[in-house]
Amino acid sequence: MTNPPRIERQPTSLGLGAWQLAWLAAAVFVVSAGYGALMPLLPAWLAPLMAADGQAEVARHVGLLSGLYAAGVLVGAPLWGLVSDRWGRGRILVIGLVGYVTSLLPLLWPDWIGLAGIYASRGATGFFVAAVVPVVPALVAEHTPQDQRARRFAWLGAMSLLGFLFGPGLNAAAAQMSTTLASVGAGTFDPTNLVIVTSAALGALMMLGLATTLPRVAPAAVDDNIQPQSGDRRRTMALWGLNGAVMFVLSGFELGIVLQGQQHPTLSSREISLMFAECSLVMLGVNALLFFTGLLERAAGRGVMAAGLVLAIAGLAMLAQHRSDGWMYIGVSLTAAGTGLVLPTISYLAAGASRRRRLGATMGGLAAAAGFGQTLGSAAAGWLFGAVAQFSFAWLALPLLATLGTLIVRPAWWSTESQPPHSPRVSPAPLPK
Repeated sequence: MTNPPRIERQPTSLGLGAWQLAWLAAAVFVVSAGYGALMPLLPAWLAPLMAADGQAEVARHVGLLSGLYAAGVLVGAPLWGLVSDRWGRGRILVIGLVGYVTSLLPLLWPDWIGLAGIYASRGATGFFVAAVVPVVPALVAEHTPQDQRARRFAWLGAMSLLGFLFGPGLNAAAAQMSTTLASVGAGTFDPTNLVIVTSAALGALMMLGLATTLPRVAPAAVDDNIQPQSGDRRRTMALWGLNGAVMFVLSGFELGIVLQGQQHPTLSSREISLMFAECSLVMLGVNALLFFTGLLERAAGRGVMAAGLVLAIAGLAMLAQHRSDGWMYIGVSLTAAGTGLVLPTISYLAAGASRRRRLGATMGGLAAAAGFGQTLGSAAAGWLFGAVAQFSFAWLALPLLATLGTLIVRPAWWSTESQPPHSPRVSPAPLPK
């Protein structure tokens, strides 16, 4: 019997070095920061281009540009994931970052490219960012022993959140840089252009770093057939659906926080900003918890997701019934903690549920499901909060309740452990990577 030893064997050349992992995490950080930095600047940046159209028209274009970026991710993620399975992940990452940098630079000349060019640029940016979002976790999963995978996925999630938090800080740094350059006689520079140049420069730096440090050869295939194909696709699709549902709720929840300022006059824009910061910091703290404790390696993923769903449902229920700002802060924390538990767990389980030769397609589908859920959630929540106001938070909990039910009644959908058809039991050897 040679199969059991072969299942247990771990190739020693698969591991990513510290610098390789750092460059991959930095790439996720940079594309997240670029989005978070540019989006708040769009209204003021577009206003001079359409001064005769009024603020309502500017707001409409900002919304459409945001939706086009999400559509680029939605279309690009599964496509780049599939291509990376055939051409190699490192090559696709570099192509994605080249496209990311190239798509940003035309924004330096908005008068020349016009409104159509701005739309094309934002859509292209989303499309090329989609070559980074699914391929980085696929590459990490492919080159990481299973007993280290959970911590590394938590680390990637934390870097993405840090990027979103860093984005507004990049705006402040660009404004200060513009003032400093003017004061020393170096000329007048638009802060928005400085943000674009800085984002592009960081993207170019990531491109060079990844091109020189990533593994040149993919790890050799290790018995993909030891994981039966039966149920593999079903588990993957279940995780895609869960990811889309959670992002649907998360985007609606975030939009609901913004709209609370209209429904509660005592809630200032400063407090709304604090709630957004609280949401990001709580999710970041949960990722840190997963990283330092190795929780996903110690507990069943289904149990971790169930706990996260319960927390998020409790937070949404509290938001639907809150009578004071203090209770709203608690509801935001619970919802953020719950979704912060579920999302990295989904990525971790998806990496384990897929065979290596389909990792790119699996992670691409996961990113596409997230983009679809986010787009649909924003649109649905806008209508929902206009119809039933604060009680919309309770309606947003329904998809999470339905998902919690499937965790209970369909446990096989969320398990990544598979038994070979000729063996009654296989020791907890890692799945092929």
